[in-house]
Amino acid sequence: MTKHAILSASGAHRWLNCPPSAQLERQFSEQSSTAAKEGTIAHALAEQKLRGALGLSSADVEALDVDEEMDRYTNDYVDFVLESIESAKLQCPDPKVLIEQRLDFSEFVPEGFGTGDCIVVGDGSLHVIDFKYGQGVVVECEENPQMKLYALGALNLFDVLYDIDEIAMSIFQPRRDNISTSRIKKEELLRWAENELRPVAKQAYVGEGEYRSGDWCRFCRAAVQCRARAKEKLDLCRYEFAFPPTLSDQEISTILGTLDDLTTWANDIKTYALEMAVQNAKRWEGFKLVEGRSNRKYIDEEKVAEAAIAYGFTDIYRQSLITLTEMEKQMGKKKFNEILGDLVEKPRGKPTLVPITDKRPEMIIENAKQDFMEEQ
Repeated sequence: MTKHAILSASGAHRWLNCPPSAQLERQFSEQSSTAAKEGTIAHALAEQKLRGALGLSSADVEALDVDEEMDRYTNDYVDFVLESIESAKLQCPDPKVLIEQRLDFSEFVPEGFGTGDCIVVGDGSLHVIDFKYGQGVVVECEENPQMKLYALGALNLFDVLYDIDEIAMSIFQPRRDNISTSRIKKEELLRWAENELRPVAKQAYVGEGEYRSGDWCRFCRAAVQCRARAKEKLDLCRYEFAFPPTLSDQEISTILGTLDDLTTWANDIKTYALEMAVQNAKRWEGFKLVEGRSNRKYIDEEKVAEAAIAYGFTDIYRQSLITLTEMEKQMGKKKFNEILGDLVEKPRGKPTLVPITDKRPEMIIENAKQDFMEEQ
């Protein structure tokens, strides 16, 4: 049975912002998802391919459910790592490569450890690489606490063996076309660990500190029943659904920044309440469990077609192209562009308000106004 750290590297963004959540989460069981299982398979396949490329022994993953997309993206990951190794050779002729390496950062985080997907180290260079197969959220490397913890763990292993002044950290997220790399000086990393990480980790380990709600709640197991998160969302009620023009600019900006997570929170509550009603026969005051609406469907399409044609109804089929995504997966990206590049267009997206930190370029106002009027 795999032991999980109370203060995991993957959850660092959460427990650094909301220290007591680390202990609170332990009261809730961990729910496995399709995306998590898919990520586990992708990591196993990536490890096997990388070990094979480096001439190392590896476990067989042929029995795993691997599709064409996963096969292509794990190849891309291996290529990225091999390029990183070649780059390291410019400073050190024989860099050391560690795959799925346990990293210990317990000097700063009580019982803290994690697993680095790939570490490339040599004289003067240390590169920590994390493979992320998820596509829900783009993960940036800059000021990423998970990557900093991995860097601390790698430094703990190699600082006495190699002359390391700077650590490179990379996140390879192929399904979002995201390769994010940042660098940090060893002294800066150690200052962060001593002054910011250590005191908060000490609080988090014993369940102390202040509960705080934010984007870090997204993957918290306690999020549905967390009072701090509920309070933040319910605080929006102070606006009492006022007609938008009567709100101040500052109030509207504040509301815009919370609406997405408010919707997520509301859906989380509904999902939790439904699961408890179905699985545990939980009765919620003022509500009851009923059968939802459903649509009719054919039991056996072949028999339906035979019966309809037998009675003279022949115009019963529709024909349409497969989706762009399916076509690209079938052909491969390069062949798709060669064959269909001139026959595919990407219309302008409709105007959307996003936080200023979003990396997409700002729209020209006149274009936005025209698109908005057409949409209306």
